[in-house]
Amino acid sequence: MLIGITDFEGNTVPQVDFELGVVVKHQLYHYRGVIVAYDMQCAAGEKWYLANQTQPSREQPWYHVLVDESGGLSTYVAQSNLTGDISGQPINHPRLGSYFSEFKDGAYVAHLGKQGNCSG
Repeated sequence: MLIGITDFEGNTVPQVDFELGVVVKHQLYHYRGVIVAYDMQCAAGEKWYLANQTQPSREQPWYHVLVDESGGLSTYVAQSNLTGDISGQPINHPRLGSYFSEFKDGAYVAHLGKQGNCSG
């Protein structure tokens, strides 16, 4: 399903700041991770959202992130809680090979045919 421009309040489509393979850092919790997919708005259920400690706006891109040095954890994070990681260092996660073929110039290169948008 493609998301049309009128599908969002205010008739604008949120801007995606981070593409597939970008290494990011959580602004509040300071962990690093890599973007493996994104939704144009929060796709999690209401119960999950209300249990989220920060509850940022649902009407922005939300990212699926593999968390560095976590033993294999992933998370779902609002764009407003992320910033680009400037270290240039790779992350350590056991599922990297499922999504990416290499780490090059500070970002991961997706396997051919992989796309990041879960919404369409």
